[in-house]
Amino acid sequence: MLPNILKDFNLFGDGNNWQGMVPELTLPELARRMVEYEGGGMDGPIEVDHGNELQTFEWTLGGMTVAGLFDTYGSPIHDAALLRMTGSYESDEDGSIIPVEIVMRGRHKTINLGDASKGDNNQISVTTTLSYFKLTVDGEDVIERDVPGYVFNVRGEDRLAQRRRALGL
Repeated sequence: MLPNILKDFNLFGDGNNWQGMVPELTLPELARRMVEYEGGGMDGPIEVDHGNELQTFEWTLGGMTVAGLFDTYGSPIHDAALLRMTGSYESDEDGSIIPVEIVMRGRHKTINLGDASKGDNNQISVTTTLSYFKLTVDGEDVIERDVPGYVFNVRGEDRLAQRRRALGL
């Protein structure tokens, strides 16, 4: 059995279609913040889950004239930048296509304007910290994370619902 291969992708930024402008991106890591705990009567420590780590999205743009890139830079609003990555994963066994979509909201932490030289496309590296992340694979919402909204869904299971109720939220 062969894995489905990412045959193509696109990135949209704040409603702008950046087709052909993004040669590379590093998808956000899903990581939990774990803290070691050992209490009396325990034979050793365990890790206690304290929520998600800060997520970052790193991506590269070709050229200096990308519509809207700088519009939200320096915004005081935590989710000023809206990014949407769409991907087409294809099976080399039967040719079927699995669509993947990742919707992210956050703010651009760094915009590295890179090196510029005559005849070069002057690649720009961007790091965006995320306060919202939603992964949809083949129409199924797999992970949704809204940090300020105190929402964490995994395949339809709201893992913070009881905490929100306990807090009166």
